[in-house]
Amino acid sequence: MRAMILHTPGKPLQLVDLPLPNYNSNQVLIQVHTCGICRTDLHIIDGELTNPKLPLIPGHQIVGTIVEIGEKVTKFRVGQRIGVPWVGNTCNHCRYCLTGKENLCDDAQFTGYQIDGGYAEYTVADERFCFPIPPDYPNLQAAPLLCAGLIGYRAFRMVEDAKNIGFYGFGAAAHILVQVARHQNRQVFAFTRPNDIEGQKFARSLGAVWAGGSDQLPSEPLDAAIIFASVGSVVPAALKAVCKGGVVVCAGIHMSDIPSFPYEILWGERVLRSVANLTRQDGEEFLALAPQIPIHTEVEAFPLTAANEALASLRNSKISGAAVLVIS
Repeated sequence: MRAMILHTPGKPLQLVDLPLPNYNSNQVLIQVHTCGICRTDLHIIDGELTNPKLPLIPGHQIVGTIVEIGEKVTKFRVGQRIGVPWVGNTCNHCRYCLTGKENLCDDAQFTGYQIDGGYAEYTVADERFCFPIPPDYPNLQAAPLLCAGLIGYRAFRMVEDAKNIGFYGFGAAAHILVQVARHQNRQVFAFTRPNDIEGQKFARSLGAVWAGGSDQLPSEPLDAAIIFASVGSVVPAALKAVCKGGVVVCAGIHMSDIPSFPYEILWGERVLRSVANLTRQDGEEFLALAPQIPIHTEVEAFPLTAANEALASLRNSKISGAAVLVIS
């Protein structure tokens, strides 16, 4: 099989030929059709998330068809189309796993980080951490649902009944969640990089009632804000934008240092919290909800061999919606 391999963080991926991966009794061998490109992939490839398995096949928004199964696999069958998300395995016996918080497991392993991912023609995954893909979604449009959608949905649930919600960083996750918010009769205020006129137009085209730079205050006070951008300086800006009792949710797995800020912008029972990974329940709930709305993903497709170019486009905020590798 062909695969794009990370040998050294900070260096481009290399196209190589590899034997098909082996699988154990609980795993499935998947022919990969598409794999979404996530900003977390950038953090791994650029060396901001440390200690990845090396060499590594990145990618954790995988859509493919099962071609072989292990002897203990019961959830799926050969020929079934499935999705593989960020969380690839957990210990299943720690206090977090036993209380429905497997996303916090200290021994979790992550697809495209400690486990080879989907920038390849084939991959292997544990059946317990895979999801059937809703039939209404083509392979290309399904891929972004598996991280931008799933982890974004976990962050969205944390704003509870907020009416006015700010999205800081209007990329793959935000363009999905604005559709969820509109479905629930909420208002979205989109914050992009300053002077990103095209990004603001894109946000308004999807139903944002206001769009501006992250250095601006919205037209109305926010009940909550979700930060998808990995820039720590956005946190004080979001705290200033939310009203008393509001919540600011940091949804990324990596963020640059948050600068110091005056207590007065946190005071008033404002809440600052983070989101870590996802649970299988998140995945089941969101993938059931997506076709009901229905969520439409805006996708820019790249061939496997153009993975480095796709990553560069994402790094430079040149993608509207989500970037996806088309592999087979």
